[in-house]
Amino acid sequence: MVGSVRTARSARVVSGCGRAPRAGRAPRSGAYPGPVLTIAEGVRNEIVAHARRDHPDEACGIVAGPVGSDSATRFVAMTNAERSPTFFRFDSTEQLKVWRELDDLDEVPVVIYHSHTATPAYPSRTDVGLAAEPDAHYVLVSTAECGNSAGPTEFRSFRIVDGVVTEEEVEVVPHGS
Repeated sequence: MVGSVRTARSARVVSGCGRAPRAGRAPRSGAYPGPVLTIAEGVRNEIVAHARRDHPDEACGIVAGPVGSDSATRFVAMTNAERSPTFFRFDSTEQLKVWRELDDLDEVPVVIYHSHTATPAYPSRTDVGLAAEPDAHYVLVSTAECGNSAGPTEFRSFRIVDGVVTEEEVEVVPHGS
């Protein structure tokens, strides 16, 4: 096993397809031990839309924000070079271009996201092993239940530092907040 795992069990249902969330999956008040990801509703919706569009393959990308802040403001969908339902890798040419753009704009990847198409929104051992940005929020979206159709998705955020996974609360704020 790579690293330790400390988490509060949760699911974020973005939209329903006629079914209620599974019992026992919503977080209890105060269930999160650590940080909070605050994300605009529009950015969250863009991440979910990208995950649905790319299903059955994993989607990936970042949300950039100003250096020194934790403000996730600029959505950047990226190409999964693997085009795989079980693995993602940023296209290296595209990643170089985006990272140069981040430098030019004095931004950093505040959120690094990808989707899981057949499993829950929880980091795999591979995800944990590849997590290289200790200050980033790692967002996972699961499209396992409804695929690319409108339906429930899990939207969860984690900090991954030195192999330790810590789930964090996600606070979705209205557009422009």
